[in-house]
Amino acid sequence: MPFRLPPPTRPLLRAQLRSRPANGHVAFIPQCRKLVFEFCNRWPSSANTRTFLTNHLEEFARANPHVEIVVKQRTQKEPIVRGFYLNDRDKVIALNGFEVTGIAKKVQLLLDSSGAKIKPLKRRTVESTTEAARGIWSGLHVEEPFKI
Repeated sequence: MPFRLPPPTRPLLRAQLRSRPANGHVAFIPQCRKLVFEFCNRWPSSANTRTFLTNHLEEFARANPHVEIVVKQRTQKEPIVRGFYLNDRDKVIALNGFEVTGIAKKVQLLLDSSGAKIKPLKRRTVESTTEAARGIWSGLHVEEPFKI
């Protein structure tokens, strides 16, 4: 029986050669995957939402073919639009009180959003009023250059 050595490297399978899509300088993957419009047929607060859906939704869907658009009726509730993202998060915006152009801006805001959590910008980095105990170090301030 001849002695066989194992191969020096693991074999590469075809499925391992696929690259995962990611945003970069070559490609852009929109983060919004689905928009759900929910409105009431009777309530006056949903009137502008109904106008937006009847007049502008078709051209909006043609302009954004990567987004699945769903229209649902919510009886006796305020109109909302809900955006679902690739990172399994969703954002909800209430549409009552907005004109048709305001609704279009809010929907565009959901499309442009990444779905990530909102991070507060209030916290600033810590800045010291006094310098460090050992002073500021720089390679230019050394009297004797470092020798290897």
